[in-house]
Amino acid sequence: MVVRLGAGGFGAGRLRLSTLPLGTVAWGLVGLLVVVPLANIAIELASADGMQAIRDVFTGRIARNMLWLPLQNTLAIGVVVAVACVALGGLLAWLVTMTDMPLRRTIGFLAAIPFMIPTFSAALSWTVIFGDDRLGPASTGFLHALGVPVPAWLAWGGVPIAAVLIGHLYSICYLMIAAALVLVGRELTDAAEIAGASRWQTLSGILMPVVTPTLVAAGALCFAEAVSSFSAPAILGLPVRFHTLATRAYGAIETGNPERGYVLIATMIIVAAALLAVATLAGRRRRSFATVGGKGGRRIRMTLGPARWPLAIAALAVVLFTTVLPALALLLSSLSAQRGTVFGALTLHYWIGASDPAIAQGQAGILQNPQLVRSFVVTLGIGLATGLVALAAGAVIGAAIHRTQRRWAAAGLRQAAFLPLLVPGIAIGAAFIGFYGAPIGPLPSLYGTPMLIVIAGVAATLPFAVQSVTSALSQISPELEESARVGGAGPLRTWLAVTLPLAFGKLLAGFVLVFVKMVRDLDLVILLYTPQIPLLTVLAFRYASDGFMQFAHAVSVVILVLSVGAHLLANALGRSSQPWLKAPAG
Repeated sequence: MVVRLGAGGFGAGRLRLSTLPLGTVAWGLVGLLVVVPLANIAIELASADGMQAIRDVFTGRIARNMLWLPLQNTLAIGVVVAVACVALGGLLAWLVTMTDMPLRRTIGFLAAIPFMIPTFSAALSWTVIFGDDRLGPASTGFLHALGVPVPAWLAWGGVPIAAVLIGHLYSICYLMIAAALVLVGRELTDAAEIAGASRWQTLSGILMPVVTPTLVAAGALCFAEAVSSFSAPAILGLPVRFHTLATRAYGAIETGNPERGYVLIATMIIVAAALLAVATLAGRRRRSFATVGGKGGRRIRMTLGPARWPLAIAALAVVLFTTVLPALALLLSSLSAQRGTVFGALTLHYWIGASDPAIAQGQAGILQNPQLVRSFVVTLGIGLATGLVALAAGAVIGAAIHRTQRRWAAAGLRQAAFLPLLVPGIAIGAAFIGFYGAPIGPLPSLYGTPMLIVIAGVAATLPFAVQSVTSALSQISPELEESARVGGAGPLRTWLAVTLPLAFGKLLAGFVLVFVKMVRDLDLVILLYTPQIPLLTVLAFRYASDGFMQFAHAVSVVILVLSVGAHLLANALGRSSQPWLKAPAG
């Protein structure tokens, strides 16, 4: 028997052989977490009931209200959000990375925070400011209480949904475009200014062609996030019967028509996947704009002249409006004795008050409510469990991707692991209910158990876990592991003694990101929770649905603090999440 060794000698040959069982386990995990649950939806749609649901949804009497109007609303919101996010995020990225605008560090730091704020909390904060009384006193906002007339289209429906999503998602575009602008050859912009090119000529003739693939990719990602969002349409759209595909799918599944919900979910996946495919194709053109040169000198930032401070003030207003204002609105509303009052009587009842029949039907403050304590503990437990399991699964899959010698196998495994990025959270929840919610052979049904939420959470966050692992492993030389194996260390000892210490920072950051997503995500758990598994996001959603808005806002503040705090911790662990803020001022 002949054992063929790699170029690295005996140790490399052992490593190559060891990737075979590792790849098998990795593909098994991807299959159980991603492929099989989603394939089950396709199987359900291929059944007789599924085919009838397709006919009902697309051509039946309910088609207009079930599919076509929600699809129209969904596409309109997605396009508006994508275009606005690219424009706003791109402008902020250009100002922070390429110009001499004052307060760049402060604005750059704040511009990355909106994506940390849960969409649910941002939507609630919109009702605190712009809500009117058409739904009763519980829906009254600050402006209406001050006597400022708020148009109905600004309080509820498509406009506020789009505005909330823009304020939530533009930071994605900012981060992606800022990273792309940092990679632009310094010689190009410096030479353009020396040659006398105007700011507009430099922007349109040099920067735009280079970052166009990134603009397309960022816009497609924001479009996919917008069309799959459930929280904002549920809070701001359902009260006035403004439906999107996500809210219609949720309603169909909740009312005992899962096949119709699966049809709508499949439509959402197809729409999001088509846009992301276009972005991928556009991204391949990036190589056409590659530049050849040395490291270049100190970057010369574009001078804004008299517009420096006006642009800085405008940019600062945008980031404050999308970061500080929502948090202050929720906090102030949770302290208001009466909904809609701005500087009226303040109270801590909704936080620490005892039960009083004269207030909120006798409900005690959230910190006095055993339901909140239980929801807090369960949410933390599920978040921690999901983070650990996702990181373990990501470690296996990421190691298989990084160590395999066959590029096509690594690419296929990566694509399968990143498939959840195309799938809305509510669709993942529905897929796991459909497959794991019923007994499978000797295995019992997982519906109504925390395990189902954890497994679904692992599937939804798998791309983040895999990315953190592959990013960490790419910075560790294989020779280090090979040396340990040659020295007699087994695979487990090599991982614990060599790989884990070197990759610990990025792995911990990935764990925190997974934890935060589970703490703040309503879209994923809205179909999976049961009264026996209380969660903070669901508790806030139920409070808002029942009209107890101060309680909902107080719980949202708790979620907001957890989310932002954990995100800031993740960014601190990353240390290089925004390298453009470290660029010399010039």
